[in-house]
Amino acid sequence: MTLTATSTLPEVAIAVGDHLRHCGITAVLTGGACVSVYTDGAYLSKDADFVIQGMVRQAALDRALAELGFTREGDCYVHPDTRFFLEFPPGPLAIGADLAIRPVEVRDGDKVTLALSPTDSCRDRLAAFYHWQDRQSLHLAVAVARHRAVDLEAIRKWSRSEGSDAAFKMFLRELRRDG
Repeated sequence: MTLTATSTLPEVAIAVGDHLRHCGITAVLTGGACVSVYTDGAYLSKDADFVIQGMVRQAALDRALAELGFTREGDCYVHPDTRFFLEFPPGPLAIGADLAIRPVEVRDGDKVTLALSPTDSCRDRLAAFYHWQDRQSLHLAVAVARHRAVDLEAIRKWSRSEGSDAAFKMFLRELRRDG
């Protein structure tokens, strides 16, 4: 896929994840880009965050991304033809204290990338709300839950394990409000 100025964030993220997979690099899409994918673009992040699974040398990642036209600038990768940039936060892949994350495949045509599930994307945003009182993250968790089926019981149990019962109730109130 050729990335252009009109490429959407989900298109860029899925193309990158697919290309990395073909290069033997397992990377999981997380963060705001997952929200963008799961809200059908209702939320637009400026970047795509991937957590790499396993050991990958920086030079191998640089080469793989250069094949798509990305160059590394500090700790992110930029592309001359798209406004979105890429980041690779350090692992392990976790949501709060939960390390047992099972990525799912997200598709765009014949392109496939690994990503947090809708439930895990919701939990990922709630983690930012729970631990940093980031209200925008609460609203993003609600947006994911309104656009996709999420396992509210699993989110409730995880919230309890994070010591965030009251914040989970706030999430439920926001979710039940007219959107």
